[in-house]
Amino acid sequence: MKKILFAVLVCAFSCVVARAQKMPATAGDIVNATVAKAKQQHKKALVMFHASWCEWCKKMDASIEDPTCKNYFNKNFAIGIIDVFEIGKKTKLNNPGGDAMYEEYGGNNGLPFWIILDENGNLLTTANLSKTGENIGCPSEEDDVNAFVNMLKKYTLITDTEAKAVHDRFVKNKKI
Repeated sequence: MKKILFAVLVCAFSCVVARAQKMPATAGDIVNATVAKAKQQHKKALVMFHASWCEWCKKMDASIEDPTCKNYFNKNFAIGIIDVFEIGKKTKLNNPGGDAMYEEYGGNNGLPFWIILDENGNLLTTANLSKTGENIGCPSEEDDVNAFVNMLKKYTLITDTEAKAVHDRFVKNKKI
């Protein structure tokens, strides 16, 4: 009888541990880790609110990872991703607290939405850079791309060559 009870307890404990290991990090933990990395590396923290179904999120990722821009972004940012608004079977990918944090930082008009924090975790800016104060997400329209590049000039060290490369790559998103 004791062996059966012990086996049941071990199995139950294993299930709890396995489930706990699959839980995504909280949004707060992601921000804290990204800011800590930014501080250690003397960079800014770029935190993106993201979803697997979001085509514009994929375009933002591709733009940042594009060989013409990647070195600039790696040199200037520690990047963190917070998954929000997942649906169906993918809801388990949502980072706990992500939806509330999205709203707290002014997310109001879709994904991707991003924030930039200094190395101490202070908010510098959000993606709400359009002329009407709405989220530019992954910029592709000329006005939004210009606002994005101007923001990068304000908060990072960006050369004219890098600024042109970022501009030209993000404008391509309109055609992709």
